[in-house]
Amino acid sequence: MSATNHTEENQVPAPQELQPSQGPAQEIVSDPSARIAELEAKNAELADSYLRARAEADNARRRADEEISKARKFAVESFAEGMLPVRDGLEAAIATHASGQGSPEQVLEGVHATLRLLIAALERNKVGEINPPAGTRFDPHQHQAISMVPAPQEANTVVAVLQKGYLLADRVLRPALVTVAAPN
Repeated sequence: MSATNHTEENQVPAPQELQPSQGPAQEIVSDPSARIAELEAKNAELADSYLRARAEADNARRRADEEISKARKFAVESFAEGMLPVRDGLEAAIATHASGQGSPEQVLEGVHATLRLLIAALERNKVGEINPPAGTRFDPHQHQAISMVPAPQEANTVVAVLQKGYLLADRVLRPALVTVAAPN
């Protein structure tokens, strides 16, 4: 193709063919005071919207802070409610024993019932036991070795639990105190 052979797509229009665009920047304002009043009204509207949005955000932040404060203040409410029957049971056992009204078997039965209440309250609040059976591999994250003893089992395994440990959800509250089998 030669340079003189142009298609319509490649032709550039002559300057007299160009029309000025009619966008907002090209508008001719006939009454400047009307335009100023319009812009001032728009500015007042935007300022009002901004103040309302800011007030709403402040209110939401304040409500969230209050809810967090209440949650912290009453976080143990459920746990405390579960402990009240345990306390009542223990006080009843002491009163029964002190007054000589119940037999030792009856007091022991009441103590066992109270222990069941305690266990249920702990379970409702996601508190679980760490009580590894003998022969379990020693886990330093859940067990605390008190001593190593010679034992007829694999080394570094639990021989006996001296005190149970406890978890709150998956977090160790107290490790189980254990004796561990010594290497042969």
